[in-house]
Amino acid sequence: MDTTVATPSLGRQMLNKVPEVTIYFWIIKVLCTTIGETGADNLDEKYNLGLANLTYITGGILALVLVFVFSAKRYVPVLYWAGIVLISVVGTLITDNLTDNHGVALELTTTIFSIALAVTFAAWYASERTLSIHSIVTTRREAFYWVTVLFTFALGTAAGDLIAEKSGLGYGWSVVLFAGAIAIIATAHKRFGLGPILSFWLAYILTRPLGASIGDLLSQPKADGGLGLGTSVTSYIFLATILALVAYLTLTRADQTPPEVVEHELEEHQILAHHLSHKDRG
Repeated sequence: MDTTVATPSLGRQMLNKVPEVTIYFWIIKVLCTTIGETGADNLDEKYNLGLANLTYITGGILALVLVFVFSAKRYVPVLYWAGIVLISVVGTLITDNLTDNHGVALELTTTIFSIALAVTFAAWYASERTLSIHSIVTTRREAFYWVTVLFTFALGTAAGDLIAEKSGLGYGWSVVLFAGAIAIIATAHKRFGLGPILSFWLAYILTRPLGASIGDLLSQPKADGGLGLGTSVTSYIFLATILALVAYLTLTRADQTPPEVVEHELEEHQILAHHLSHKDRG
């Protein structure tokens, strides 16, 4: 069987299309996941369009934004994070549609999205021999990346809602639970050698229920265990914070992957592809 990685997928077609994983990345990611929860609820409450119609509308806007994202030859903060905010809302609405409109149990949606995410990871690795976000330098890798991100949001929503319903912890303790899980992953990476790619994607998935729990804690009525800010105020506060951070990153370029990091990873992948090719022929 020929397992040689196709030359076009390894050749550098563009600068790395996603941000470097810095503290800014994680802060904005959690803010975006919170917007996904409160924004979806706010749109549903304000416009009363129904979950299905909201999904179609926000999905269409997301598709339009992704056209611009894919058209760019480098990471553009405002385009990238607009895509993440919208995909957070769409991922939430997809899960809510399945559970609220179609009566699909959270156990089943969690299983479905877990399988979908695993299949996407497997296809991505089979095609590109890497799941690293340091080397999103071709259109194919970028497509794998955004499909993966969509499934992480959908899975995070389903799994987070399932845990919240089964545990009955309340919003505050849910924040502690998911933040603690991320801290354990970070410790396992720093102290015990858990791989960086696995650590990243595990933490990435968990930021979705963490952000949702923070959003619910801030927005829900005090009688229900929240702080009573409402979905509109919470969404506006978080959106304003995202805009301020994105403006800072646009000016400073503090989260752009250094070119030498990308080149190093591409060289390693080319060596791996060459090794696999000779191994199969042997």
